[in-house]
Amino acid sequence: MDKFEIRGGVSLDGELEISSAKNSVLALLAAAILTDEPVVIHNCPEIGDVYNMLKILEALGCKILRQGRAVVIDSSAADSYEIPRNYGREIRSSIFMLGSILGRFRKAKAVFPGGCDIGLRPIDLHLKGLRELNVKVREQGADILCDASAARGKKIHLDFPSVGATENIMLAAATIKGRTVICNAAKEPEIVCLQDMLNKMGGKVAGAGGDTIEIEGVKKLRGAEITPIPDRIVAGTYVIAAAMTGGRVCLRKCRPSDLTALISKLNGCACDILTAEDSLLVKGYKRPRSVLMVETAPYPGFPTDLQAQVLALQTVSKGTGVIVENIFETRFKHVGELKKMGAEIVVKDRYAIVRGVPKLYGTQVTAHDLRGGAALVLAGLAAEGITTVEDVRHIDRGYFRMEDDLRALGARVKRLS
Repeated sequence: MDKFEIRGGVSLDGELEISSAKNSVLALLAAAILTDEPVVIHNCPEIGDVYNMLKILEALGCKILRQGRAVVIDSSAADSYEIPRNYGREIRSSIFMLGSILGRFRKAKAVFPGGCDIGLRPIDLHLKGLRELNVKVREQGADILCDASAARGKKIHLDFPSVGATENIMLAAATIKGRTVICNAAKEPEIVCLQDMLNKMGGKVAGAGGDTIEIEGVKKLRGAEITPIPDRIVAGTYVIAAAMTGGRVCLRKCRPSDLTALISKLNGCACDILTAEDSLLVKGYKRPRSVLMVETAPYPGFPTDLQAQVLALQTVSKGTGVIVENIFETRFKHVGELKKMGAEIVVKDRYAIVRGVPKLYGTQVTAHDLRGGAALVLAGLAAEGITTVEDVRHIDRGYFRMEDDLRALGARVKRLS
């Protein structure tokens, strides 16, 4: 397994361009199978989750072509409705394919999805939503068997504004008869991007970004080209990295408006943040001050995907802060690793109380999941001495060669095999 070796103590300085959002690209790739015409996704990041999703599409019979930073998906010859077990178990977002495969073939077979071990992450909302569309869903061991031959549009109320369930219902409803209304829909920017993609393909989707999304089913979708939105989680990670190291970092081709929850917490407390329409500038302090309370919530609340990174920031901040994780019940696996570096953290159920220390110390730690792994890298940047982060395959799922980005900002990071 690859690992990172980090020599800490360097203030980050420089500029970075933010890549396309992983969570947006995965949904767009799922949408590509809804048409038999080519779909082009520009600025498609070469990260682990995207690689696995492309492998799933190939297994379904799609042809994949890389053209520079763009990916072309030709689904005209797609003839399989089964998501391979090995890829389905590797990537959580494989479950998005259920809706799009049903939209294309009116039947689907999938395995309960895998990905980071950060909690139960049940897919009951996905399956409940599909059943509401009159899809017959049968669970057989680890397999999910779906029949959408009699599917039709309907009004659906989600008990929780799940991003994945919202996207799955949108994908399934795009080409079935009737009008589908999703109430209590997720509001994430990635949902809006998927709506834009479906409409470019000839779909009739409205309301994304609000509580209610309406989908009028169409008989056929066409090919389209799209550039995904910038990755707000990658951008947020580097904002926190600059604050932790007292650096000065400019992030370009990002959308600060998608990071309002993070910026409002950090600005004037952990760092100064200046924003423009598609860029932001972070000016770190000699030592950040602790954020008193951070509580994760669905968008536009504080993102759970930045919880681990902001917790790492709290470990070196002056004062004591509380982190409340409301989305995933076991998303504190990075805490034990941070404590090896000298962090003072107490966890009780969904609460983490963090008392900042003047200094962390480099040691060997292990990434147990994607965002927790990123948090350990940030801790290594701020620590005294050498930090080795093991099992960075988790980090590679969401960050394309993170070490290159950090080196571009002056960090002393290298990948070891």
